[in-house]
Amino acid sequence: MSKRTVFFVSDGTGITAETFGNAILAQFDTKTRHVRLPFTDTIDKAHQAVRQINHTAETEGNKPIVFTTLVNMDVLKVLQEHCQGMLLDMFGTFVNPLEAELGIKSHHRVGRFSDVSKSQAYHDRIEAINFSLAHDDGQSNRDLESADVILVGVSRSGKTPTSLYLAMQHGLKAANYPLIPEDFDRKQLPPALVPHRSKIFGLSIHPERLAEIRAERRPNSRYASMENCRMEVSEAEAMMRRSGIRWLSTTTKSIEEIATTILQEIKPERLIY
Repeated sequence: MSKRTVFFVSDGTGITAETFGNAILAQFDTKTRHVRLPFTDTIDKAHQAVRQINHTAETEGNKPIVFTTLVNMDVLKVLQEHCQGMLLDMFGTFVNPLEAELGIKSHHRVGRFSDVSKSQAYHDRIEAINFSLAHDDGQSNRDLESADVILVGVSRSGKTPTSLYLAMQHGLKAANYPLIPEDFDRKQLPPALVPHRSKIFGLSIHPERLAEIRAERRPNSRYASMENCRMEVSEAEAMMRRSGIRWLSTTTKSIEEIATTILQEIKPERLIY
């Protein structure tokens, strides 16, 4: 099968169209070329998008696949009437039946944050991101009582990307703290974290994978040696077991899987989607 071109057309950022479209395409073993057409919010821009889609259809000899989340019906109509691609209107597929079932009209609002100045959820998300950046890698112990979750684990076990994902995707204030040799010598959690034990979630990793990751950062160092990685992982897991801390191995898990597991465990009351 020849490579297909996939267009993501939206009158907003296109994040929803791309996320949904990629989830659908992942079900098929085929290569695709992605073209993003965000902010298609006027009839003129819609015609520009149609020209690009139709040109691709003519030059490649295949219908492009077009995922769209257009909410402006006049703009969408241009694509419906003139687009030579396979048009998959996600809002039309799901919103219209929901309107009929609920007996109310949808807002037909462009994007999740169409007016950020009035969106408390958006400001909460930004505050969560700032909190997570300020509390990355144990930089600060201040205001840990405001944290929704505190991630602990050895260096390079996935704490920073998971913290930022939780903040950006779910609006959670996620701090993270590295477990270091001094903690292992004391065989206790860092003192600053003890009062917040109920918020702590641990991340571990196979020593072999940890050594690979660390070697990319500091090759031929004790920090990246297999012996040291085995020791740190063993001590960290033993500490988490003694402290009754929930934890998981990140070795074969994506950031999304790690975050979902954490959310299932901590069940925060304040959660943004």
